[in-house]
Amino acid sequence: MKPLLCLMNLHVLFFLVFSIPSFANSKHQFVYSGFPGVNLTLDGMASITPNGLLQLTNGTLRLKGHAFHPTPFHFRKKPNETVQSFAVTYVFTIYCIQSAICGHGIAFLIAARNNFSDALQAQYMGLANGYNNGNATNNFFAVELDTNKNDEFNDINNNHVGVDIDGLNSVNSSSAGYYDDNSGNFHNLTLPSYKMMQVWVEYDGGTTQVNVTLAPLNMAKPIKPLLSITYNISRVLLTDKACIGFSSSTGSFIARQYVLAWSFGMNKPAPPIDITKLPKLPREGPRPQSKVLDIVRPIATAAFAIVVGTILILLIRRQLRYAELREDWEVEFGPHRFSYKDLFRATEGFKNENLLGIGGFGRVYKGVLPIS
Repeated sequence: MKPLLCLMNLHVLFFLVFSIPSFANSKHQFVYSGFPGVNLTLDGMASITPNGLLQLTNGTLRLKGHAFHPTPFHFRKKPNETVQSFAVTYVFTIYCIQSAICGHGIAFLIAARNNFSDALQAQYMGLANGYNNGNATNNFFAVELDTNKNDEFNDINNNHVGVDIDGLNSVNSSSAGYYDDNSGNFHNLTLPSYKMMQVWVEYDGGTTQVNVTLAPLNMAKPIKPLLSITYNISRVLLTDKACIGFSSSTGSFIARQYVLAWSFGMNKPAPPIDITKLPKLPREGPRPQSKVLDIVRPIATAAFAIVVGTILILLIRRQLRYAELREDWEVEFGPHRFSYKDLFRATEGFKNENLLGIGGFGRVYKGVLPIS
């Protein structure tokens, strides 16, 4: 019986190992390499597609969407202590018909609540409204990926990353991009390019330093962060528990914002995302031309040119066939012979009915010339 029991235990262990989903969760961390079967708190336009994409907006104008982790996290060990260190990373992409006129981006946020029903869409990104923007009672920390320039918030451009505290006026911001580890040069990235990118947000509870890093997918996290500021998040998150999630909105332009993966760690690095399990993005924009057309088009053009050329040659040959050959003496004394064309018409195409006889020099036809 013991060998049989061991075999059964081994079978159960094998089943458990190979039935692990694409996400793992614990009290202090989680990782979602795609969102199939994930239970998130969603509102507005936000939804999870059948293949596991977290879609924050669906292209409908002037609406908002939110997605939160289903349970809040203890950011303070005790009510009177400061906010602990944490790290977040996520993979996103943004689709716009034209990147220059897009709105309004994605914000990762940590807030005392997950109810933002009073927040507005468009430039407010589902985080605030015209009355409470910047109020200390909002109690949220956010990292915005902003694809629209709003002068009322002193935005630097329409393609930037910013750190927001209780409102949309960023305390620090930078054009979207990354610093090369070798040269140190800055490389621009276009947020609404519909290319997958990865963001890292890290907070050191001891030094109160916030680092935000951005890079294309498949690139290792750059050493130098895009943004680095010192801010005590304990001044924003006043309770020991807080909600984490994403907010997004649309304005006057069509935009679709997606999150493909997300991980979080408290007092530890965010667990690595398995990019091999990321869900596929839907096809957006005009369909690419078929390669068959690229092959058929030049062949059809060449065939058409050959047909047209052949017709022109036949017409020219027909003209030459009926052309009248004049000798020098005919120019001075007038024609003493008729063109083949005139004879052909006069005899109605040399019909047998017009045949008068056959002599030593050929056949003789009667014909009637048109009156000049």
